Amino acid sequence: MTVEFNHTIVHSGDDLASARFLAELLDLPEPTPFGPFQVVALSNSASLDFLRVPGPITGQHYAFKLSEAEFDAVYAKIRARGITHWADPFHQHPNEINTRDGGRGVYFDDPNGHNMEILTEHYGEYAE
Repeated sequence: MTVEFNHTIVHSGDDLASARFLAELLDLPEPTPFGPFQVVALSNSASLDFLRVPGPITGQHYAFKLSEAEFDAVYAKIRARGITHWADPFHQHPNEINTRDGGRGVYFDDPNGHNMEILTEHYGEYAE
């Protein structure tokens, strides 16, 4: 059986602003509307479908694997925009990068409090 991840719904207070935040930061195409969603297409045919919801949002974790050059470009944007970032998912090592499994990784919050991550290598047992 072949199973591929297709999409997930990302709750947001402002779907368009949240989708644009991620698309601009990761140098992805402008979000496209689809029904009640603002869709951010990823390069592996999957997407994040941002949906505006009322009330408080429970933060989720979304991780994006990038090449070394792409990581450098995105990390430069994070720093240039003054986005607080951490080396760990628990936000205990501010303004640092982790170097797990021979790669680099950094965590940052999106406008809704979702814990976003960029990394250059898979972690641990999932390493390629």
